[in-house]
Amino acid sequence: MGVTIRDVAREAKVSVASVSRALNGNVNVTEDTRNRILRAAARLRYVPHSAARSLITRRTQTIGALLPDLFGEFFSELIRGIDLAARARGLHLLVSSSHGNAEEAAAALRAMQGRVDGMLIMSPHVDAAFLQRNLPDGLAAVLLNSAVRNPRYTTLNIDNVNGAQAMTEHLIGLGYRDIAFVSGPDANFDAAERLRGFRKTVAAATQRVHAQVLAGDFSEESGVAAGRTLAAAKRRPRAVFAANDMMAIGCLLALGEAGVRVPEDVAVVGFDDIPIARFVTPALTTVRVRIADLGRIALDQLAARLEAPDKEPAAVQAPGCEIVVRASCGAPRR
Repeated sequence: MGVTIRDVAREAKVSVASVSRALNGNVNVTEDTRNRILRAAARLRYVPHSAARSLITRRTQTIGALLPDLFGEFFSELIRGIDLAARARGLHLLVSSSHGNAEEAAAALRAMQGRVDGMLIMSPHVDAAFLQRNLPDGLAAVLLNSAVRNPRYTTLNIDNVNGAQAMTEHLIGLGYRDIAFVSGPDANFDAAERLRGFRKTVAAATQRVHAQVLAGDFSEESGVAAGRTLAAAKRRPRAVFAANDMMAIGCLLALGEAGVRVPEDVAVVGFDDIPIARFVTPALTTVRVRIADLGRIALDQLAARLEAPDKEPAAVQAPGCEIVVRASCGAPRR
């Protein structure tokens, strides 16, 4: 039989109710009494029964995260940021993916109901109607990289358009007038916004820029396929802007296999600045998104919703984007 709350009460010479209030953060306990109870619990190595505590507080101390995928450096960094922020608040993290379809995303949400106090949701399948069907009214949620605008939810988006504009302007500023853009998956909010930023900048350029768009799906394999197509083309572009770093790295591989030099023959740039971007050859010029910070801010916003559920969500600014210039774009050394 393990140590119980009654053992802690006996050790601290207080009532069981006082121990419960102290361990649950209730203000109706003096500081001296709280400290005596905490010291007694530490001496006895008492671990509160999470199920019993949940019945009292109606909180599981667990946060759910629904993501499009769990594979790849972007999601590893995002989960790392969420988890560090959750640990700092004494919260646990339950993660699921929805890379299949909307039904899979709905099933994942249903499976988490009753197990989590709130949800962080990033999924291409999530729109206002989906949330209304599958998310209970009382469950707090923060949406990441979503087109949904609803006062019930805090929405946190990467500055995709401005990031793509800045990178396109950088390439044009280096003198590139023939640029290929490798897009992300259909119906993906980030992909659509990055493509919009690219097209907007090309249309506004003072000098004529020949632009082409190749289909991609954010995977390294689709970057390889795009790179092979471009390497074999009669009119090869002078620069390739991939909508994420994994596709840019795939392009680097395919162009290298075809004997196309980067950046001497074709410049290659990406988006996200995943950790490996600086270690490929040549090192990848990219749009830096502070991915772990995005996860941290999302968790902090969800915690704020849980602490003040009746308060209307405030406008939230996601971490800004910045250009990181490395060798792959052919820019002069600084």
